[in-house]
Amino acid sequence: MKIIGPFKQVVTLANLPLRGSLQDEQLEIREDAGIIVESGKIIKVDDFENLKLEFPNAALEEIEGEQIAMPAFTDCHTHICFAGNRANDFAMRNAGKTYLEIAESGGGIWNSVKHTREASEDELLKDLVVRIDDLVRQGVTTIEIKSGYGLKLDCELKMLRAINHAKEKTPAKLVPTCLAAHMKPKDFNGDTEEYLNYVQEYILPVVQEEHLAKRVDIFIEKSAFQPEESKKFLQKAKAMGFDITVHADQFTPGSSRVAVECGAKSADHLEATSDSDIDYLAKSDTVAVALPGASIGLGDSFAPARKLLDAGGILAIATDWNPGSAPMGKLLTQASILATFKKLSTAEVLAAITFRAAYALGFSDRGVLAEGKRADLVCFPTDNYQNVLYRQGALEPSAVYIKGNKY
Repeated sequence: MKIIGPFKQVVTLANLPLRGSLQDEQLEIREDAGIIVESGKIIKVDDFENLKLEFPNAALEEIEGEQIAMPAFTDCHTHICFAGNRANDFAMRNAGKTYLEIAESGGGIWNSVKHTREASEDELLKDLVVRIDDLVRQGVTTIEIKSGYGLKLDCELKMLRAINHAKEKTPAKLVPTCLAAHMKPKDFNGDTEEYLNYVQEYILPVVQEEHLAKRVDIFIEKSAFQPEESKKFLQKAKAMGFDITVHADQFTPGSSRVAVECGAKSADHLEATSDSDIDYLAKSDTVAVALPGASIGLGDSFAPARKLLDAGGILAIATDWNPGSAPMGKLLTQASILATFKKLSTAEVLAAITFRAAYALGFSDRGVLAEGKRADLVCFPTDNYQNVLYRQGALEPSAVYIKGNKY
């Protein structure tokens, strides 16, 4: 048992609702507080001096200088297992080239597929661990990671095995997701429905047998898979016992409805979601995941985060870190920018990258600093929690704790 502190402020995020809009006045801010931790869980958050009196035998891990603490972050949508580089795609987009023109010149998702297929599992693992460490240093301690750049049995398995082996090299919680339904590969001899059948019949059973992932994702879009065939695929995956999530409404509306109808844990992207679908999604238990990194990378509109919250939805924010459309990988910067454009309160942003994002992955034991919760926290060298978003990612963590241990 140990007491970590004193902190100028501890932002607990306790007693906030899972869904809907939030005001900063609802935040619980504990001044001059400490956090007592045992066996990786929080025992109590209270005045630092009171904790020392109440637990005289607890070890002290004293914090120097003025610092604040808040729950560590969850990034519930990433593609950080990949090989290759698509800087040329970004340059071509900024020079006015279309998605189709970039793809025809050798760019796009297929570029990442080719490089990832050529890479060994060890090469994928090495680069993946570097990206995981980058996220952890930012205060992200729970990370979802998708496959989807293999698009055939051996390569999808290679990616998922690399993700699972990365668990041995980081204290962060990693959540693998099978995204074999990212796009129909160019070398597949058949149509999109036949490819989805191939994924369902040949890839998912092995993923399940080897315990490589408990989640399945699909990209529903004109350039990928269509709503009806996607719905059948998701229903089959769910019947097999997988949790499901959906790349929805990125460029065209309608697929977030498929996510809700299939009982998906989350519908991610939502840049093109219509007003009627916002209401439909907000009334469900499917988490709306905004991915501002993709909007920034592509120069597209942002997800309608304000409307989703005002309609009573569950909003999470994630990086979508990938080699093509969202190469930034900076959660606080992206969330701060989204907040500026969509007028989100600090409380709404912090909820969206902590306990609401954790809920999208099926976790209720993290994202809040309260008794019984996982002792994952991030500290910043400031006396005011508002500076974290105000600095838009420029204020870096002074410390990150995972299960009570300093990273």
